[in-house]
Order: sequence, then structure tokens, then C-alpha cells
Amino acid sequence: MSKILFIDVDGTLTNYENKIPASAVEAIRAARANGHKIYLCTGRSKAEIYDEIWAIGIDGLIGGNGAYVEDHGVVVSHKLITLDQCRRTVDWLHDRKLEFYLESNSGLYASEHFEERGDAVVKKYAAYKLKANADEFTVRKLFPEMIFGLSGAQLYRDDLNKISFILDSYDDYLEAKKIFGGELKVGTWGGKGDRALFGDFGVKDLSKAAGIAELLRYLKADRSETIAFGDSKWDLTMFEACAASVAMGDGEEAAKKAATLVTDAVDDDGLYNAFKKLNLI
Repeated sequence: MSKILFIDVDGTLTNYENKIPASAVEAIRAARANGHKIYLCTGRSKAEIYDEIWAIGIDGLIGGNGAYVEDHGVVVSHKLITLDQCRRTVDWLHDRKLEFYLESNSGLYASEHFEERGDAVVKKYAAYKLKANADEFTVRKLFPEMIFGLSGAQLYRDDLNKISFILDSYDDYLEAKKIFGGELKVGTWGGKGDRALFGDFGVKDLSKAAGIAELLRYLKADRSETIAFGDSKWDLTMFEACAASVAMGDGEEAAKKAATLVTDAVDDDGLYNAFKKLNLI
């Protein structure tokens, strides 16, 4: 029986240096040849799904943590932060002197001093992910196609899936949630609890699970056909939405505890070995 596979990108398809193991490419192509469907299910927007990823051969994308759903080039659903919400959050971030970037399918747009402030934070993020070469990480290495040089009204956009911002302290997140939590989804990433490095704004009530539900309705498919692959707390709703779930061996403990199967690390052929165990290839 053919399956519908939902695969997270960072830490699952790719390692945290944005490298895709050759075995993962082989596994995905073989699974599709066997009749299974493959969708990315990620916090990334479409602008961050680079050509080398599309070149693997996939059926579609759930991006922006559920904001955008695409099947074979057809837009199934796209829920956006409004222009007014963007303007007010950008103004608040500027007033609080917090650097940020805007996440759109057309690109990632950095605030005036995001690169300057962000390099140190990106190094901390890499260290959190246990990368031995964390000191080599920069904003431009993590976000190779980010757009810089915008300011003022250029940062007011109506095509946003999410907005991520550097946390100077956990209080920045708490204040953001207090002010905007009634209308936007306010979260953190890049660390646990008050050790988080980034905050983010997204469309209210969206999640990877919501994106999966949208796609299954469009495909007229059943949950029993689904398998999720992920590595972090952000994948837990995806795990709950699917009949089976696989956590990467070097993933977060929360993901491994919630999964029905724990595979090997990304760079140890984790996806390929999981596909073999699940008889997908």
C-alpha cells in the first residue's frame, strides 16, 4: 500500500550545515519510484527550499509551519500575516530595538542590523545543535539567499508566512505574546524555554498538523496512509497528525519519545535506514 510521507527539512532531510546526505536523496527517489508520495513539512518558507532540494524530486510542500500548502505546483492553501499585522509587529520590533527577518515565499528579508547582530546568535544556535564547527557559522551561511539592505517602509509586506526575531531576553518573547498573542501565534525557537534564541510571529492557529490536514483533504487521503519524519519539538504536531512517526537519532529527546520509530542520525543515513525498516524501499 502506498504511503504519504511528510519530511521535515532542518535536522531531518538536511543536517544543520544545510547538507543533504546522498543516501537521503537515494531513499526519496526510490520511495517515489515505489509509488509513495513525498512532501516536505517544514518551518521554512518556499524561498528556503533551494534548487538542490527540488531536484531530489518531491510531490509538494507544507511550508511556514502550515501557512503554505502546495501539491505538484498547485497552491492548496496559503494563509498570510496581514499587512497591518506586519506593520504593527515591525514597528514594535523597531521600538524595542530587536533585529528580525521576514519570511515570505518570495524571499527572506532582513532588518537593518540583522546580520551584524545575528552572527553571534547563529553561532550559539549551531553550538546548541552540537556542531563542532559552530564558530564558523554566520547569518549568510545559515541563510544563503537572505536579502539585506531594506529599511523603514520596505519592511512592510503583505506576503509573509512568519516573522522571526532575535531575543535579547526571554522577556521580549513574553511581551510579544502579551501584545500580539490574541491575533498571532507567538513562539520561540533555537533553544528551550528561557534559553531560546529567537522569537517568531505566525498566523494564528496554524501548525504542521493543520497543513497536513489541508493537504489530506485536498488529496482525499486518509490519516492511516501517513508517516511523519522529524527531529524536534516543532515536529510533534506532525507526529500527532500522522499514523506513524520517525525521529532522527540525533534529534531532540521530546521528538524521540513521541515517535513510533527512532532511526539513526541524519549523517548516519537516518532517512535511508528508516525507509528500509518501514519497507518503503
